Amino acid sequence: MNIVCLDMEGVLVPEIWIAFSEASGIPELRRTTRDEPDYDKLMTWRLGILKEHGLGLKEIQAVIAKIDPLPGAKEFLDKLRARTQVLILSDTFEQFAKPLMAKLGWPTIFCNTLEVGENGEITGYRMRCEKSKLTTVRALQSIGYDTIAAGDSFNDLGMIQASKAGFLFKSTDAIKAAHPELSAYEEFEDLLAAIEGAL
Repeated sequence: MNIVCLDMEGVLVPEIWIAFSEASGIPELRRTTRDEPDYDKLMTWRLGILKEHGLGLKEIQAVIAKIDPLPGAKEFLDKLRARTQVLILSDTFEQFAKPLMAKLGWPTIFCNTLEVGENGEITGYRMRCEKSKLTTVRALQSIGYDTIAAGDSFNDLGMIQASKAGFLFKSTDAIKAAHPELSAYEEFEDLLAAIEGAL
């Protein structure tokens, strides 16, 4: 029994924080898990910048409402879900993901949640569990699933390496160079073929 675990941002949809960086004119917010392996450090830094600029959940959600999935992402997901079970594992937050899941046809997503004050200020965040992607893959394996995983960032490497088959997708040159043992793809049809070959 197989289940495919996919990262969301950078794989199926554009990076939310990069889009928000461009919309808000705050270049520092372009930093993502492709650049910073320590997620807690990255999020604490982001929340500090938001507070400094007086920005909150409403402003980020307004940008997310204008984000569309990457070209071909929904078709890729539809074809994949017709073949096997698919689970999106993301370090994003429920408050960010919902409108994007609607545009992708409501696939199942496991992600985290933000702590938001009454004034809309993002005051903190709660991770679903430690090393959520790897932990989830291990849990799926413990109940009889073989996992196949794909992602683009540092925080995807654990689930990719722990899976029966794992792939980099639209990743950075630095991550690809550091992990030449992982097949890397840029096009959805190539990733679909690789996953189908592993089923």
